[in-house]
Amino acid sequence: MTKPQIVWLRRDLRLTDQRAFVAAAEAGPVIPVYVLDDEVAKNHAYGGASRWYLHQSLEALERDLARHHSKLILRRGDAVEELCRLAEETGAETVHALRHYEPWWRKAQGALKDQLDLKLYDGNYLLPPGAVTTGSGDPYKIFTPFMKASLAVIDGFDILPEPSLSAPETWPSSESLAEWNLLPTKPDWAGGLREEWQAGTSVAMERFETFVDVVSNYDEDRNLPSIDGSSKMSPHLHFGEVSPAMLWDRMSRYTSEGARIYRSELLWRDYAQTVICQFPDYPVNSYRDGYDDGIWRNPNRGHVIAEELKAWQQGRTGYPIVDAGMRQLWHTGWMHNRVRMIAASFLIKHLLIDWREGERWFWDTLVDADYASNGVNWQWVSGTGVDSNMFVRIMAPLSQSKKFDAAAFIREWVPELAHLSDNEIHDPAGDQRGDYPAKIIGHKEARERALSAYREAKD
Repeated sequence: MTKPQIVWLRRDLRLTDQRAFVAAAEAGPVIPVYVLDDEVAKNHAYGGASRWYLHQSLEALERDLARHHSKLILRRGDAVEELCRLAEETGAETVHALRHYEPWWRKAQGALKDQLDLKLYDGNYLLPPGAVTTGSGDPYKIFTPFMKASLAVIDGFDILPEPSLSAPETWPSSESLAEWNLLPTKPDWAGGLREEWQAGTSVAMERFETFVDVVSNYDEDRNLPSIDGSSKMSPHLHFGEVSPAMLWDRMSRYTSEGARIYRSELLWRDYAQTVICQFPDYPVNSYRDGYDDGIWRNPNRGHVIAEELKAWQQGRTGYPIVDAGMRQLWHTGWMHNRVRMIAASFLIKHLLIDWREGERWFWDTLVDADYASNGVNWQWVSGTGVDSNMFVRIMAPLSQSKKFDAAAFIREWVPELAHLSDNEIHDPAGDQRGDYPAKIIGHKEARERALSAYREAKD
């Protein structure tokens, strides 16, 4: 009897274009397993919104496996210990998995390889980190040359179909998904998430086909919060319900500027992995010296930031575009990309609050919270990153709101201002605000304070 093959699943919850499943199916009966390991990532265990989405994604995968008369085995605990225990229970000797690059998964992969026959495959990114390097053989630190080098070697992808799966003679025991309590109950704050998201490969590709119909306008529409111009593939990509190669393959049939920009954003995901492979603690430590001790208003130095941080988190800063974005985030687990930049810049530069406070809040509230992308994006805005915007480039939220025509977006998420005209709603006068709060700080005052703090830090 051929020994069963374990497929270890993490952020790769699909059957299509999934090399671990294909290799396992060719070798013998397949036992798919997901281990919920809340301790492995320490301070970056899944936040509330991600845990909600994970529940939906695992349910979708269970349905897909059922079509192949297969099951998903669920275990909770130390991933390496649980996989070794499962191998002993079933007689399996080989574990198949897609390679992951978060520092905790790299450590776990090394530990498991010492105990079992672990076969790792690529597939979570277009190109594995290290596939393109500089002329001296070093990994890229700057995105633009990384993108150019990647485009030079990408020559299409062979998308693997779903494999036929055979079952083991007996199935090992499994916990139930409901026992994991991934869904909020007291209180149930996930109503907006349920309205916005459905999980699974088929749902993701249906949504992507709708986006493909309008991708020619993506270069402009992606910056307009009032238009539904984003693909909203980020949670589907993060949990691996689709592979980036599947999206690239579909998008490669189009030559518009919108399609070109979308492909570059898929490469940004690859770039973020390259960064954390070089700097594993990048989402928690600033890359550039001189910021942490000199710019941020730090409670350890007597600064009082709690109320301002809370106002930002709850969408009560008095800046409509910022507050609309933060309320959208809380309700749906997602925020428009242009508004993400505006809201992040406001926290860092208007309020002079450490970027890590924002990273932690996004980590808990985003359904697409990704260790690499979250850290890289926050350090890009803060000016502390290896490739980042300059700190002195301070986004003006009021003019950004007008420039990108955010009036309808604000009306949806800040209903206190819905009665105002398109011209008034971006920066309401005091008597127009009603119950809506006054600005937490004036833009000119905030800009001058930020530049002064920057100069002092540089000196």
